Amino acid sequence: MLKHGGVLGLTDHRANAGDRTDPKVIGDTGYVTEDLVVKTVEAAGFKLAGKSEVNANPKDTKDYPKGVWTLPPTYELGETDHAKYAAIGRAIG
Repeated sequence: MLKHGGVLGLTDHRANAGDRTDPKVIGDTGYVTEDLVVKTVEAAGFKLAGKSEVNANPKDTKDYPKGVWTLPPTYELGETDHAKYAAIGRAIG
């Protein structure tokens, strides 16, 4: 529950603008478009007050075999290319 006048903050793994927004793709990749999140939250009655790039990871190309779960801390590919994915880091943002 959010009190009147409260602020709702969200973080997620951001897909590229224009990427598919169907639930299967989001579930498979772990990435969701900012546009979809904003539209969904605004449809629930909230207003966008601001955005931040504080968690953005410019090294994240969003095109991994197991989606976001290829990257740390999950490393779904195990030791396969572990150093490569460790160097990219987390995908938040």
